[in-house]
Amino acid sequence: MALLEVENMHSFYGHIHALRGISLTVEEGEVVTLIGSNGAGKTTTLRSIHGILPPREGRVVFRGEEIQGIPAHHMIKRGIAQSPEGRKIFHRMTVTENLEMGAYHRNDRKEIQEDMVRVYDLFPRLKERVKQEAGTMSGGEQQMLAIGRSLMSRPKLLLLDEPSMGLAPVLVERIFQVIEEVNKQGTTILLVEQNANVALEIATRGYVLETGVIVNAAPAEKLRQDPKVREAYLGEI
Repeated sequence: MALLEVENMHSFYGHIHALRGISLTVEEGEVVTLIGSNGAGKTTTLRSIHGILPPREGRVVFRGEEIQGIPAHHMIKRGIAQSPEGRKIFHRMTVTENLEMGAYHRNDRKEIQEDMVRVYDLFPRLKERVKQEAGTMSGGEQQMLAIGRSLMSRPKLLLLDEPSMGLAPVLVERIFQVIEEVNKQGTTILLVEQNANVALEIATRGYVLETGVIVNAAPAEKLRQDPKVREAYLGEI
């Protein structure tokens, strides 16, 4: 049984039919990536899985339980966390306070402190800024904080939405090194990423979305060798 199964999912923004029968699986321990152009439905897929935009049709099964229709704020207790597009950190809170918000549903203080140490080990730059207001940090530091905050819930499945957006290449490399490390430590990841090159380098498998429909699904290395994918998403002709 897959950790996550999405079956024939249809989602709408008002009358706009954004997702048209999305089906995908994520096995425990994998990094699975969704690639596609802007507006293809990648972020909408994550939002629908997470309950932010409940699908009108289809099934979302996590750890054997149907979760479509469950409110987003209940997902974190079930083991799904999201680091959203645009980071969405609490700008006037400190780094420490932001991380504590990621563990708001927990009361195991000792383990929370252990997880905070883990985040600081992954992102030493955050440890240097524990008392700094998050809104005064650089974009790269804010992205580190957003990922760190999501890890504070100890998720079984981490939804990552555009972690490299707006970052310098050196920071993109560091962020993806951490994503690989988080996965090796036992967290399954569903990754949305505009930079298809780096996404396919660390992913186990990938799905290609076009206008709300999955048009290709294959192991990451096979997608990297696919001529259509190389031309459309990897900048090659």
